[in-house]
Amino acid sequence: MQRSILAPGALAAASVLLAIPASAAGFTPGAPGIGDPYYPAYGNGGYDVSHYDLRLKYQPATDELEGTATLLATTTQDLSRFDLDFLLDVSEVRVDGVRAAFASTGEHELQITPRKALPKGAAMTVVVRYKGVPSSKQAYGFTSWHRTPDGGVGANEPESAWWWFPGNDHPLDKATFDVSVQVPDGTQAVSNGTLQSTSSRAGWTRYNWRSAKPQATYLATLAVGRFDITTGTTESGIPVVNAYSTALGDDAGAARASVERTGEIADWLSGFFGPYPFEALGGYVPDTTTGYALETQTRPYYSPRQFASGSNTSVVVHELAHQWYGDFVSVAGWKDIWLNEGFARYAQWLWSEHEDEGTAQELADYVYASHPAGDAFWTVRPGDPGPENQFDAAVYDRGALAVQALRNAIGDEAFFTVLKGWPRQHAYGNATVADFRQYAERVSGKRLDALFDAWLFQPVKPQAPAARTASPAAAPVAPRSWKKIAATNGVHTR
Repeated sequence: MQRSILAPGALAAASVLLAIPASAAGFTPGAPGIGDPYYPAYGNGGYDVSHYDLRLKYQPATDELEGTATLLATTTQDLSRFDLDFLLDVSEVRVDGVRAAFASTGEHELQITPRKALPKGAAMTVVVRYKGVPSSKQAYGFTSWHRTPDGGVGANEPESAWWWFPGNDHPLDKATFDVSVQVPDGTQAVSNGTLQSTSSRAGWTRYNWRSAKPQATYLATLAVGRFDITTGTTESGIPVVNAYSTALGDDAGAARASVERTGEIADWLSGFFGPYPFEALGGYVPDTTTGYALETQTRPYYSPRQFASGSNTSVVVHELAHQWYGDFVSVAGWKDIWLNEGFARYAQWLWSEHEDEGTAQELADYVYASHPAGDAFWTVRPGDPGPENQFDAAVYDRGALAVQALRNAIGDEAFFTVLKGWPRQHAYGNATVADFRQYAERVSGKRLDALFDAWLFQPVKPQAPAARTASPAAAPVAPRSWKKIAATNGVHTR
């Protein structure tokens, strides 16, 4: 052991340095956005969350939610202050057990200043106590909380978390989740993953859900209401939990006839995409009035309107395909949305072929012929559509055309190798369109930059179709599956 001896002057200087607040010695605030150009204020900088523990109490009669959120995180810089994305009213924040100062700023920011600044690489525990009425809160002129006659639902894209828990709301920061919800007896609380336990006391029932695999915040969901719940197991051994509002009325039969095929469809998709990547499966249909569905991880959300015209397994295929393309591998930035929607739509084309209602090529030919060169459809670039067109029908349909064009260019053997290998390539992580192109080139041994540019990035109709087309004089004929496929064009329209 060596002992350092400081002269009196040096000791005094050292004491002064120790007295300087950390924030004045190179510690800086985390950015109020994670850096996504589509949504500059979404997500946050300065830390990475590994786990959310949400302990909630919800009163359906008043839509009042109170909760304690515990976030386990690691700092990614010398951090003097940081933000969470959140809208409800906060009563207390603690960082590493010590009360922290906090303030609401901007449209949806909760700004937190710890008592002591945190060095880069430090483990950080953040506890937020809060209360509020989610349906009373808006940001940017809208709400992502759906008030229902018997409760409420948190489900939307690209944002829904702010209305029910604080977090780092961007797909780049995935985490595991424990969601514990107390509701009045006779009411159910549905969330992601597996139901660990339930308990009842003094007129209240607590449901404890766990998502053991990394999950983006927008893929976390909460639904409280009166549900009929079915349980089962897939042929491959995955537990399935489905929930249906007791108020679905005439849509109840069609909803069940579709969603109850979840296990079968997931097993079928695994033949194309590889083993199912999560610990649970299911879906839920609450008493909402929205028209969209959403790939909330392990348990997709479906609007009753998806089944207003009868059963629709195609929308179930779409949302389950997202479990691989969107959930298992998530976008690195929202401009990479084609990696989600193009492949989920193409899965519907494969299902059409499976059901003998039109081949993928026939659907590609139909979509191509249905949009003349001057159609605004071709001005949307699926590879970078802009936030205003992120969920435009062209992202889905032109996006699927690009997938078919890839299949035709590299052949079925390489194509299906890519389709199955890609989810493993970035398992539980994030990726870009450029990452996918490079992977497809590596597998196929072909240069694909011109193909990707024509089908994903040029705002004009490509000169050549995905493959064959009907005679220009002939009116395109829709395959039998088209009506149900087209019904999902607006599945994420806010």
